[in-house]
Amino acid sequence: MAQTTTPGGLPSVDAARRDRLLKDVLKGVSRSFYLTLRVLPKDLRGPIGLAYLLARTADTIADRRAGLSGVRLEALVALRSQVAGPVDVGVLRELASQSMEGASSPQERALFDSLVDSFALLESLDAADREEVRWVVTTLTDGMEMDLNSFPAEDSGSLAALPTGPDLDRYTYLVAGCVGEFWTKVTAAHEPSLKGWDVAEMSQTGVRFGKALQLTNILRDIPRDLRAGRCYLPADELAAAGLSPEDLLDPANEVRAREVLVPWMRTALGHFQAAEEYLLAVPRRSVRLRLACLWPLLLGLATLARLARGGRWLDPDSTVKVSRRWVYRMMLMSLAAICSNTLLRRWIRGLRRQTNDAI
Repeated sequence: MAQTTTPGGLPSVDAARRDRLLKDVLKGVSRSFYLTLRVLPKDLRGPIGLAYLLARTADTIADRRAGLSGVRLEALVALRSQVAGPVDVGVLRELASQSMEGASSPQERALFDSLVDSFALLESLDAADREEVRWVVTTLTDGMEMDLNSFPAEDSGSLAALPTGPDLDRYTYLVAGCVGEFWTKVTAAHEPSLKGWDVAEMSQTGVRFGKALQLTNILRDIPRDLRAGRCYLPADELAAAGLSPEDLLDPANEVRAREVLVPWMRTALGHFQAAEEYLLAVPRRSVRLRLACLWPLLLGLATLARLARGGRWLDPDSTVKVSRRWVYRMMLMSLAAICSNTLLRRWIRGLRRQTNDAI
């Protein structure tokens, strides 16, 4: 039987194709987010899961170490134009073919092999969800473009830093804060229990939630990023501490670097406080949505606490991550605590206190 297509030439999306994208393909490129997606209410899995897949596709293109940054930027811009529409199936297939040549795993190849289906799913969403997905993926690619334009190629042997604190804050918005805004708008549109929300106000709180997670990732990955030519700590703040980005390559400079590192850790903690308020604003009866917010919050805070306690923030041999056992234990404990604001506050504030005491 011939495959049916939409007027734009995209294949129609049946249940099997949708399930493959939102289960098999997504699980292959993100086990942690896959767990979050599966716990979400069913109506939210399509737009949120698809936004993740498209963003992950763009990020894989932008972050690929093989290839010149200009070539990666060209491919990123081409993908962004397809997200904005109208879709050209020929362009999608060419992008997929070029990207699969440099895929580093079967999971990445499956991601690019599913690119046309991902856009078919995008076109199948209702108009409001489709526009939100387009907006957030476009914004995320703006952040990826900022990354490519701000830093030298990984194999150049050069190192550059973001100029100022506002530049870092803007970057965290573009690559993560906007996800909190998107999440808020989509969940508020689909979940009757959120009808009392001030969506504009909650969107801004959601932005801080996303920034908390991204800042934690940046602080955790400083040694690795430095060796790839990227310093996200602002150059003007480093200069005020008598440091250059190159000085951070030497772990012996960690004491002086604390003058820059600690304020950003405190900024992350402040954002996590906003994330706590975001979580508790979700009605207790919306258990699935609460869990989907709680898990990344706890994972991010636990990572920040381990980073703070470890105290080896510039050491390339130091690895900071929570164990899989910790994740599964956290998920199990969350089932008992999710409906109690008192228990959740105690849990979250305990992790915040661990970080604060360590710095």
